[in-house]
Formats: sequence, C-alpha cells, structure tokens
Amino acid sequence: MIFVRSAVFNVVFYINLALFMLLGFMFYFTPRKWSIRALQLWARSSLFWLRVIAGIHMEVRGKQHIPQGACLVAGKHQSFWETFAILPLLDDPAMVLKKELTYIPFFGWFIHKFRMIPVERSAGTQALRTLVGVAERAIAMGRQVVIMPEGTRRAPGDPPEYKPGAAALYGKLGVACVPFALNSGLYWPRRQFLRKPGTIVISFLEVIPPGLHRKEFQSRLETAIEVETARLVAEARTRD
Repeated sequence: MIFVRSAVFNVVFYINLALFMLLGFMFYFTPRKWSIRALQLWARSSLFWLRVIAGIHMEVRGKQHIPQGACLVAGKHQSFWETFAILPLLDDPAMVLKKELTYIPFFGWFIHKFRMIPVERSAGTQALRTLVGVAERAIAMGRQVVIMPEGTRRAPGDPPEYKPGAAALYGKLGVACVPFALNSGLYWPRRQFLRKPGTIVISFLEVIPPGLHRKEFQSRLETAIEVETARLVAEARTRD
C-alpha cells in the first residue's frame, strides 16, 4: 500500500509542479513578491497532497525564533522535502541552490524571477564570493537567506559534513542566524521512491546573534543542528 500511495503522490507532485510553471506563467511578469506568494501557495498545495495521499504530516516547532526581516536561516538537509516545505514558513525566502537548476526550462526561469541564489559549487572561492555578493543584496531587501550548510542531502545518522558557505555568509552579512533541524529523511529518503507515512518535524532553534568569531559560529551552528536532529530522529523512531 505504501508503494501505491508513493507512486500516486509522485505523479501528483510533478503534475502539480508542471501546472504551476505552465498555468502560473503569468507570475513571471508580476512583481517579484507576488511571484513568491504564488510559490508559497504551490508549496502548501504540495504539502497538502503529501498529507492526503502519502500520509506524511508536518509539525513546525520553534517558529517564534524566526525574527522579522532579514536573517540567515541554516539547517539540516536530509531530503527534497525541506527545499519546498520551508518556503511558506518564511516571509520572503532567498534559497541558496545549485546553479545547474537554472538551466532547466521554465523551472530555471522562475529561479531567476524569485531571485534565488544559484551557486556553481565547482567554482571554489569564486563561488563563495558570488554567494556572498548575491546574498548581501537579498539581505538589503529584508529577505531571509536560506542555506543548507552541508550542501547535499545526508541520510539520518550519517556523519555531518559542513561546508564553509554558511560561515562565510554569517561573517559577511552581519545578521542573526536561525538554525533548524529536522527528521525528513526518515519519511522522504534521498534517492528513494517510497514516501513513508508519519510526521516530519522541522524545529527552528535559538537564534545565533551576529558578531561571533567564525569558528565559534561554526561550532555553535553544527552543535545546535546535530544535537536537535539526533533528538528528532530518535523521537520519531520511538513514536513510529
């Protein structure tokens, strides 16, 4: 039954995405903030279908930690789920994502419209400079810059591997950072077809204030995310 529900959801998910890009193409020509609201509506509809078809619910904890206006949001990356589920939780998110996505017709065009932050990871230090420059413009607009510090999805229980991007942004942007943890990999595993019923929890943690030394920030960020992620994974395994 899980196989059937997963198959149905996957089909509906991509049809929903295609309809958004085709029928919602007018949002390419509207003010950017209108387009962001349309994107958030698509994300909510995807979460709705995920709940109705696959039986995967969402629980948000610690949303009070997200400040008004510009900030850095950095968290765990276990599945594709968080790349869209976090969108409705923020006012005006600017997601850091791989540049290859911008080459996809329609999809890539909307990435530019939303003014997301594409990064060519193979470019090394140049990629970091580009990342910081675009992120500074997003912060100046009062947006929330969202980055997954590990850069790629890692399964629950895998050892962490934090890249320098989040610390570089923190050091240059001069804003507070909101860490987040989650357990999405238990229910939407990376590179797997099945969507397993249960409750994905995303937990926003205590704000890390601006102005810390880079090494101290990196340590606080990684410790906060990894400790809470381990707790959420253990809690889910006990519950389910």
